[in-house]
Amino acid sequence: MAEMVEIFDTTLRDGEQSPGSSMDDHEKIQMALQLDRLGVDIIEAGFPVASKQEFDSVQKVARAVEHARVAALARALPLDIQTAAAALEVARRPVLHTFIATSDLHLEHKLRMTRAQVLEAADKAVRLAKSLIPRVEFSAEDSTRSDLAYLVEVVKVAIAAGADVINLPDTVGYTTPNEIREMFRHVIANVPGADKVVFSSHNHNDLGLAVANALAAVEGGARQIECTVNGIGERAGNTSLEEVVMAMRTRHDVYSFDCNISSKELVPSSTLLSKITGMAIPYNKPIVGRNAFAHESGIHQHGVIAHARTYEIMTPESVGRNRNELVLGKHSGRAGLAKRSEALGYTLNKEELDLLYEKFIDLADKKKEVYDDDLRMLIVSMRNESFEVYHLVEVCTNSHPAMALVKLRRGDKQFSETATGDGPVHAACQAVEKIIGVNGRLEQFDIRATTPGKDALGEAYVSVSFDGKTYKGNGASTDIIEAAIQAYLNALNKYIALREVQASAPAPLAKSS
Repeated sequence: MAEMVEIFDTTLRDGEQSPGSSMDDHEKIQMALQLDRLGVDIIEAGFPVASKQEFDSVQKVARAVEHARVAALARALPLDIQTAAAALEVARRPVLHTFIATSDLHLEHKLRMTRAQVLEAADKAVRLAKSLIPRVEFSAEDSTRSDLAYLVEVVKVAIAAGADVINLPDTVGYTTPNEIREMFRHVIANVPGADKVVFSSHNHNDLGLAVANALAAVEGGARQIECTVNGIGERAGNTSLEEVVMAMRTRHDVYSFDCNISSKELVPSSTLLSKITGMAIPYNKPIVGRNAFAHESGIHQHGVIAHARTYEIMTPESVGRNRNELVLGKHSGRAGLAKRSEALGYTLNKEELDLLYEKFIDLADKKKEVYDDDLRMLIVSMRNESFEVYHLVEVCTNSHPAMALVKLRRGDKQFSETATGDGPVHAACQAVEKIIGVNGRLEQFDIRATTPGKDALGEAYVSVSFDGKTYKGNGASTDIIEAAIQAYLNALNKYIALREVQASAPAPLAKSS
């Protein structure tokens, strides 16, 4: 029987630190539930001490997840550790993940601590964490640039203090497969009690070696891989979950390990994350990209038709991609829609299904074929309406000159304004701002087609700054201008909803003298 490797997913923590990948509470929960369906062993939900919002989102994820362990990150500081433990109180299977840097570079320039002080801090942090949460992971940040003898000493201290998991991360994506394999072998061979803990590998992709380094770490003795869906994360990202899993599954003759991942959930997980964050999946992305199983060459097409394995080392179905993703038509009923939505990983209540059905019929009237990605986008945009303060009733634009008429509704009241701009989208945004009385700064604007064809559903993603804080929005329509305005309004609604909640909150009581 193959040895098992645990999959520690940090999409919601390290992945979210990727520029443009921030998620609100609802999106984090939605992604966490999909990760649970995917079969990851641990979901790192966030860094609770960072803010009250982060604390709350970790707590909500911990409450929602049923099967996977839920981890929270904390620096080797008492306040961090106590805050993380408090956020994890509702978790069924909590993990407290504490860390401190161990490379001389970090000690001198970031921590301004001596090696002895770091050893003491690591010991205290793990002991405190262990007194609060039964499972503790300790990370020696920047392990791959740390002095090997000193790294052994740090790991000895952490294990003696009660750590259950030891993570040796390649924090800046600097190492190579041979180096990281030997690092794990050396540490495991020279630390008493190494056989009683799980060693973990967390790699960044700055040199494009994250997946290769993760697999080499497993060869060196690691039995947990820390990764993210689509490989998102700081700078060039993290180890790509789907790539490292399918490498083990496809080349089992070389990597005789397995994991608990349900590979048919890989494409649904990847697609959901893309819809939530607005970060497009490159067409040539291994495993989950649109072209991953495309064959244009006549020779390749002939080979695949004759026998799929001539040019496919795995099947599209094995990772959750159907060769024919045509879903439903305008004559499909609610039952078929509900069943297909559930197959894509969305469980809808009656109210959500009724709303989705309305949107589906409207879309099916505009295009003959509704694909899986169309349906995913409809569900994501529908759930965005939980933030809806103003609803887009109508937008009419003219290109020469660029003018727009926009009608919005809030409750029973309807508003309309016209505006001019540099183009129809700009003009429509100006009209929206005139109605609401709020001006934003558009930081990012992306638009793309969800599926092939002239009648494809257009997806728009925006990042808009209001009062110095950035809000994300997305929208979808067969009319790309309408999709853009929906996205802009979605971001604006989030800002307004938060502002109004804060305005209605009771004022803090004055302190007595």
